[in-house]
Amino acid sequence: MRSTNTARPIVLTLFMLLAVAVKGHQAHAQSVETLTVAGGCFWCVESDFESVPGVLSAVSGYTGGNTKSPTYKQVTAGGTGHYEAVQIRFDPTMVTRKQLLSMFLRSVDPTDADGQFCDRGDSYRTAIFTSGADQTSVAKAAKSEAQSALGQTIVTPILPATAFYPAEAYHQDYYKGRKLVLTRFGPKRQSEAYKRYRKACGRDARVLQLWGDAAPFAKGH
Repeated sequence: MRSTNTARPIVLTLFMLLAVAVKGHQAHAQSVETLTVAGGCFWCVESDFESVPGVLSAVSGYTGGNTKSPTYKQVTAGGTGHYEAVQIRFDPTMVTRKQLLSMFLRSVDPTDADGQFCDRGDSYRTAIFTSGADQTSVAKAAKSEAQSALGQTIVTPILPATAFYPAEAYHQDYYKGRKLVLTRFGPKRQSEAYKRYRKACGRDARVLQLWGDAAPFAKGH
């Protein structure tokens, strides 16, 4: 009888601790938000935003079109309507949606309606995807503020979010990958191939030309 009475408080304590843990996990899950943007080469956007404190993950993929589960070859060939995009999961208590959008617009050439840097075509255009009036309002405010700061017309559209399809596995974290790939520079590790591509494409040079010291990522490359 004594052992039963002793066990009850222990079981009750364990149950309470479990309940607190579950509640904490649910609260954390509810605090995580998602932002989807298209900024040309998704390797570059993924690389940039995974360096931001408060960003939990950045996944390369395709969105905005009508083709279900498209492949990279299909998207870049055109006709799917999809953009190369990145879905960013972030903790809004550490970094806000507006801050991320401000960084995004200053990490691309938002005056170019036909692609980004050396990558031309519809799939490489910039865009911001939103769900609901609140997200759209935040995006419009960030775009308006960036346009005033730049002093040029920003053509990056704000579009309704549609299905997001993660890109093939070899595209994820390409910028830090260690596999050997054949490039025009010869066999290179993915991380080295990425650096050479980014420089040759002129991404950072153009962003710095447009945004100068306001460019959040270009100075680091």
